[in-house]
Amino acid sequence: MMYDKYFERAFFESIEVKQNCIKQGFLSLSNIAHNISNAINASGKLMLCGNGGSAADAQHLAAELLVRLRPHINRSPIPAITLAQDISTLTACANDYSFDDIFERNLTALCRPGDCLLAISTSGKSPNIINVLKAAKNQQVKAFAFLGKGGGSCKELADDYFLVPSDNTAAIQEAHIVAGHALMEAIEDKVIAARKND
Repeated sequence: MMYDKYFERAFFESIEVKQNCIKQGFLSLSNIAHNISNAINASGKLMLCGNGGSAADAQHLAAELLVRLRPHINRSPIPAITLAQDISTLTACANDYSFDDIFERNLTALCRPGDCLLAISTSGKSPNIINVLKAAKNQQVKAFAFLGKGGGSCKELADDYFLVPSDNTAAIQEAHIVAGHALMEAIEDKVIAARKND
């Protein structure tokens, strides 16, 4: 079929990017899981943000903690919130101040010291992601990032980061959601274990 080449290329490129992620190891993801789990177990919460498809990933991952991640595990909700789910607030801030301030403003209003932030950016260069990472440090919030395309300025601002070694936005997003699901599973298991011991 004349369209087969599109699908074949997409699948092979996605596989190659994920294999490269495996080769670089998972030390940073393990560290991120450890820190977020500890924060939640100490009565903190996870805040997530991103732009475009990364905003959808942030909402998706927050829902996995708030509701249910795995069908065979029923548990209490785990505190997570996205900084981009309220269209009225986002458009008001973009109109009255700047789109570059939307996540920073929401984080400053909602965070407490000891909370965690997971910022998702395929480029690591988005001004609103850079600003929210800076704000997190000022608010004593541990800041983590899922990045691609070299990581941009966000690499220097995050406490730790998972970098997808690719310049293909779609492949980066696919690797981010795979890593995100695994991260949520690790957090869920640690939080459930801690709650059983309380």
